[in-house]
Amino acid sequence: MVASSSQLIPSKETVLDLLRETGALREGHFEFPNGMHTRQYFQMPLAMRYHGNARVLNVALSRLLRMEHEVLAALPDCAIVAPAAGGIPVAFGVREALDADQIFWAEKDNGKYHLRQYLDAQGLRCILVDDIVRSGKVINMMVNLIHQAGAEVVAVGSLVHFNNAKLDIGDIPYKSLINVDSAFLKVDDCPQCKSGEPAEKVWV
Repeated sequence: MVASSSQLIPSKETVLDLLRETGALREGHFEFPNGMHTRQYFQMPLAMRYHGNARVLNVALSRLLRMEHEVLAALPDCAIVAPAAGGIPVAFGVREALDADQIFWAEKDNGKYHLRQYLDAQGLRCILVDDIVRSGKVINMMVNLIHQAGAEVVAVGSLVHFNNAKLDIGDIPYKSLINVDSAFLKVDDCPQCKSGEPAEKVWV
């Protein structure tokens, strides 16, 4: 499905339908590599591969971010920042929609995110974006990384936010296109396991 770009901030139901139809959201009984179980499995790149859908999602998120005074004050001389790799398509789409100055991203190596060696972010005002926030750990690490580089995070945004994620970003404004109640459960706490329903093993 390619959604209409005229609907700038689609409803939660519209977004969920879009994700289901592109395969970016599957519902069932899933087991992650860490052994945790869940009813919903998000693979956002499956939606972002279609330009029309990516544009609808990114424009909608940019509209939410534009509502924040801090974002308006920073534009256009600011950077859109994302963790690789899932956040990069979001960063490019949001940058285009907001007409921001530049984009950069952090790469993961041995479990830690880092910026390119010669990137000078000193004094930059940044809008941090990602495709999905499950636990909040990546966003927390990215905020710390940006601050360590001497830059400022004026706002954070995501396409999908898990309501049980734990964000430690102080008073930085945070916007998400949809919030979901999907939870990760241990095997002993999983009702689907207790009912004998087999779990499908998936990647993160």
